[in-house]
Amino acid sequence: MTEVTAAPATAPVSPAATARVLAEAARAFDAPDLVLAVSRNGVRTVHTGGSAEPGPVPRELMAYELGSASKPYAGLLLARLVAQGRVRYEDRAADLLAPGLPVHPAVRRITLRHLLTHTSGLPGLPADFYPQAVPRWSTDPYGGYPADRVVRSFLRARPRHRPGTRWRYSNFAVSVLGHTLAAATGTPWEVLLHQQVLAPLGLDATRVRPGPDGTDAVGHRRDGTPVPALDTGGFTAAGAVRATPLDLLTFLEAHVGGANSPTDSSLAAALTEVTRPVLRRGWRHAHTHTLTWFHHPSPYGPVLFHAGATLGQQAFLGFRPGTGLAVAATATRRVHRADTFVATAYGLLTETP
Repeated sequence: MTEVTAAPATAPVSPAATARVLAEAARAFDAPDLVLAVSRNGVRTVHTGGSAEPGPVPRELMAYELGSASKPYAGLLLARLVAQGRVRYEDRAADLLAPGLPVHPAVRRITLRHLLTHTSGLPGLPADFYPQAVPRWSTDPYGGYPADRVVRSFLRARPRHRPGTRWRYSNFAVSVLGHTLAAATGTPWEVLLHQQVLAPLGLDATRVRPGPDGTDAVGHRRDGTPVPALDTGGFTAAGAVRATPLDLLTFLEAHVGGANSPTDSSLAAALTEVTRPVLRRGWRHAHTHTLTWFHHPSPYGPVLFHAGATLGQQAFLGFRPGTGLAVAATATRRVHRADTFVATAYGLLTETP
């Protein structure tokens, strides 16, 4: 099913043309539920489909698990708290979490910026995470590892590398960031995210917990077997966000500017800050990152994006700053090596005017 809204006269690509592109792109990926959504200067085109029979709730109104694509929400939250003067990027996480507690010198040096930009020296997950996770790897690997355990693991950590010297993607680090911001503000993470990001942007269909029955998309294994809803345990900030594709477009539209730009000065400053490149990594420093987005060149200007996957779902968020283009994609099938989902969504962002 494709929904098309009227295009402004200045639009370089018509909604009808966008609808054809989305329908063609959808053929490249098979999933029980698939949504490809594009916004051009606030004009939205949404393609929905999939191998499963549609349910009573339209696919574009169901909430999908974002997995690691939750991290841009954590990044925007941190940037807004910094803009408000409540924390600083260079604040040391251990000092905020456990003032005065003896920790390893490398842990003492880890700042909020290090945690968000994956330069803390922490591993992807705590070392003691795997023994409890492996027996239930395909059903509930995170649920048995609560918040207090994440914090304890951080305070006892022995990072392999000095903070700020190497990039290593880390769910552990971003989860610690969430607990640190909660401690620094005296506000639970879920409440803090709602107050500072979700409510100001009008993201009424975005949450960090499963919603009422029938409103959440159901993930599937590669063989089509349904999987339980994701429980992120103590790793909430790194991967717990659930959102409808329409809310995802609203979130992205706030980043590209234009009519949807927020009037609140701290939120506007935060949205600008998270689009600014801050580090390079890899061979010849070819990979560029902002505080929270992957940053690539394209024929039409820089693109910012983040993908995520859970036990049975996938999500992709991306936009081109200053051009009004935003792309959101969701699917209810587990990722695998030959998967085309991310490449398909990325192509919508980089290969179209």
